[in-house]
Amino acid sequence: MTSTQSHDPVAAAATPRARRHPRELLWLVGHLFPASAEIEAVTTTARFDAGPAALWQAMMFYEEVPHAPPLLLRWFLPCPVRTQGTGKHEGALVECTYSRGGLTKRITVLERPRLVRFEVLDQRLGIERCLTTVEGSYEFRPCGNGTEVALTTRYRGHLRPRALWRPLERLLAHQLHRHILGGMGAARDAKPG
Repeated sequence: MTSTQSHDPVAAAATPRARRHPRELLWLVGHLFPASAEIEAVTTTARFDAGPAALWQAMMFYEEVPHAPPLLLRWFLPCPVRTQGTGKHEGALVECTYSRGGLTKRITVLERPRLVRFEVLDQRLGIERCLTTVEGSYEFRPCGNGTEVALTTRYRGHLRPRALWRPLERLLAHQLHRHILGGMGAARDAKPG
């Protein structure tokens, strides 16, 4: 026996194990349940002191926000890397690359400067047994001297019981939306005039 081997059960129990990432633990739990057909929606709104046209120019996807996502999002989602495709017309495909996997979105509605809606054609983020994204939208509504922007995500949550998992899913969706809205606000503030 070499000095690195040990048959001592106490020493073996004290050896640190590799820690699992929260995404991996959820993936394991997700294997216990069948995929859900029910679509749920989460909407987050923010008001900006700018017109719809100015905010439309600052619109960005999650993958395009230049600052790091909040810790909770980094725990449960791979990190966004880049976006390919412009999404400037209906039918446009947008490929979103993450540190592990990606998304393919197709623009289904584009009404400048009021509404953009997209469907998720393919999701490969390692969370598919827990949650699959179906669709998203950005709606720009004039509000006094500013604009209210509403981000909506439609998804299927697969973890059970729903009463336990739905609040976490909603929290994550709101965090994601606030991250995007913060990026849009920063982009708008950075533009001259």
